[in-house]
Amino acid sequence: MCSERPVNSFRTKLISIVDDDYREFVTRGIPCERPILGVRIPEIRKLVKEVPPKDFEGLLQETPIALEEVLARGFLIARLSYEEMLKYFDSQIKFLDNWCTVDTFVASLRKTIKHHELDFLDRKVEPLLKSKNEFAIRAGLVCLLDFYVDFDHLFLIFDRLECLKEHDDYYVKMSLAWLLAECFIKYPDETFAYLQHSNLPKWTFNKAISKICDSRRIAPETKTKLKQLRKA
Repeated sequence: MCSERPVNSFRTKLISIVDDDYREFVTRGIPCERPILGVRIPEIRKLVKEVPPKDFEGLLQETPIALEEVLARGFLIARLSYEEMLKYFDSQIKFLDNWCTVDTFVASLRKTIKHHELDFLDRKVEPLLKSKNEFAIRAGLVCLLDFYVDFDHLFLIFDRLECLKEHDDYYVKMSLAWLLAECFIKYPDETFAYLQHSNLPKWTFNKAISKICDSRRIAPETKTKLKQLRKA
C-alpha cells in the first residue's frame, strides 16, 4: 500500500486553518495570480516546523500551487543547511511572482546565511541583480537591504543602484528607493553625498527621498535639505 505523498498531507493541514476574512484582506494587498487560501504567515511557519526531515525533499520536488505553498516552500528551504539551501535557492526564485513571496523568503534566510554573507553575495545575490525578471531583481535588492547595509558594502550598493537605474519595473524601482532610504537612515552623510551626484531617474530618486522623510529617525532639518534635492 502506497503511503500518502507529503504534499497532500501538508495541503490538507493548510486548508484546515484557512481564515476567510484574512484571505479577503490578503487578496486586496497582494497582486497574485495564484490561488490565495487565507492562512496567516505564523501559522504557515508553525506547519513547516512540524515537517519531518524525511519529507523535506519530497515537498521541495513539488510545484507549489497556492500563495501559501510558495511561502511554505521558502520557509522549508530556510531550514536547510547553507549548502543545501543553495541547491534549492534558484528553484524558489522561479516561483516568486509578487512582493510578499520575495520579501518573506529573503527575510527567512537570515540565520541560514549567517557567516556566509560574502559567499552568498557572490553566488546568489549578484546573479539576481543581473536578471531580467522583475521579482528576481527585487529578491537581489531585498537581500542587499536585509543583509548588506553596512559600511563595508555601502559603496557597492551605490554602484548597483546606478547599474539598475534604467529598470522601469515598478517593484524594482520601489526596491531601489527602499534600499536607498535604508542606506540613508544608517549612513546619512555618505548617502547624502551619493544623492547629490547620483544619476537615478526622477521617480526613483524622489520616491527614495519621500521614504527617507517618512522616517521618524531623520531630523526635521535634514528632511528640509533632502526635499530641496527633489527632481522637478
